[in-house]
Amino acid sequence: MRAVLAEDSLLLREGLVRLLDEAGCEVVAAVDDGDAAVAAVVEHHPDVAVLDVRMPPSFTDEGLRAAVRIRSEVPGTAVLVLSQYVEQSYAADLLATGAGVGYLLKDRVAALEELTDALRRLVEGGTVLDPTVVAQLFAGRRARPLQRLTEREREVLSLMAQGRTNTAIARMLFITPKSVEKHVSSILDKLDLPPSPDDHRRVLAVIAWLDDPDT
Repeated sequence: MRAVLAEDSLLLREGLVRLLDEAGCEVVAAVDDGDAAVAAVVEHHPDVAVLDVRMPPSFTDEGLRAAVRIRSEVPGTAVLVLSQYVEQSYAADLLATGAGVGYLLKDRVAALEELTDALRRLVEGGTVLDPTVVAQLFAGRRARPLQRLTEREREVLSLMAQGRTNTAIARMLFITPKSVEKHVSSILDKLDLPPSPDDHRRVLAVIAWLDDPDT
C-alpha cells in the first residue's frame, strides 16, 4: 500500500512514518497541514491518506476538512483520520463520502496489528470507526429514532458502524453468520435501502443510524 501522511507534530509524524512502514505501507509523502495533504494526494494518488484531525492554522478540524476534500478531488482514495479527541464537525460529511473511510483514536492504534488490519479494511472498501467515536457521534445527534429496528438489529447496526464484518459481528454477539446476514438484510429493508450498483448500502445504513439514533 502507498500512503500519504499528514501530522503537524514532527515527532509524531516520524513515529507514524515508521509505524506505517512496519504495517506494510510505503509513505510517499509526509506533510504537516491539510492543504499539503490534499496536494500530496492529488500528486501521488496513494491507496490511503492518514491524517491527524487538528492541524495548522486553527488546530480544530483541518484534518477532517482535508479528508472530505480528498474524497471529493481524488475519489477512491481510502482515508484514515486519527485524533486524540472526537471532533463531530465534518465527521458526518466524511462518512457520507462512502466506503473506505475510518476514524480512530490515537490511543487505539498503538498495536501494529490493529493499524495494519484497519488499513487493509479501508483499502478494500471497508469502514473503520472507533467505538468511542461512534458513541459520541450518536450522543451528539438529535433526529428521528429508527423505530422500525429491533434491539438486536440495533446491536448489529452499531457494530456495522464500527466497521465490523458479518463474521466479526456473529462472534461478538454469539450468533451465527447466517443470522447476521438475515439481520443485515432486514436492516437494509427497514431503512429503505434497495440494491443499487451506485451505492454502498452498509455505509448508507451506518449514516442513517448516525443521523437518526434512538436515544
